Amino acid sequence: MMTNEAIQEGESSDHFSMFSSQSPKIRYTYNKIREVKSHRVGDLFSAYRDILWDDGRHKYNVSSFIGEIDEILLGERFSAFDQSTLDNLIGTLRQRGNSNATINRKMAALSKLLRKAHKMGDIHSLPEFRRQKERAGRIRFLERDEEARLFAAIKSRSEDAYRLSVFLVDTGCRLGEALGLIWNDIQEHRVSFWITKSGRSRTIPMTERVKEVIKLPPAEGRRPKGPFTKLSQAQFRAIWNDAKAEVGLGADDQVVPHILRHTCASRLVQGGIDIRRVQMWLGHQTLS
Repeated sequence: MMTNEAIQEGESSDHFSMFSSQSPKIRYTYNKIREVKSHRVGDLFSAYRDILWDDGRHKYNVSSFIGEIDEILLGERFSAFDQSTLDNLIGTLRQRGNSNATINRKMAALSKLLRKAHKMGDIHSLPEFRRQKERAGRIRFLERDEEARLFAAIKSRSEDAYRLSVFLVDTGCRLGEALGLIWNDIQEHRVSFWITKSGRSRTIPMTERVKEVIKLPPAEGRRPKGPFTKLSQAQFRAIWNDAKAEVGLGADDQVVPHILRHTCASRLVQGGIDIRRVQMWLGHQTLS
């Protein structure tokens, strides 16, 4: 005769037997949980830049955009890019004098990179990217006296930044194009831009003062790769913003380095250059 203890033990054994691995009623599956590691924005760009961007088309500019973003974020590593991080990033770009149109271009590059990283499992959440409202209106350019005052203030801070400013306003090239120049791109009377936003190379003549500012003073040690390679975009923009505040242009949000490109275009047209030639000079694909 079975004791009460034995009966209870047997019932208990039968009750839990259905949960054993031998039971045909319940099957267990085991999924390996992937650990989400933290990454820098720069690391993600290194991993996916050749997949997301073609050589020569936006890639150089995107590299500059992502480099600036990584610098603003202080190289922080993250597994999730939250909304507050994005909002702070946009705020910093605006404080640096970036227009809404420029911010939109930089955020488009960041969004494309983060969406790829999210798809590949490198980060587990994305912020909402909202397009900034772009101003439509008169294109601002520098008057001669504004240029003189601004460039003098820049020169008092950095000879390299001054040389770059003169080069930008006389050639009309983009900041990234100038910073990427190497000595082989410069001939006796002309300069060639190979890595451009449009993906098309172009060659333009140099003014006399451009010929002067690309000459580097004698220096000990190794020669830099190009006339402006010692400067970064962030360094130049910081010097620019300090100088424009000094000369009373700090409140004008259109006085950013890109205004030198507008100024060059305006002066070419005023000098009687055909609009089609101005388009080719600046490397625009359309007349707009």
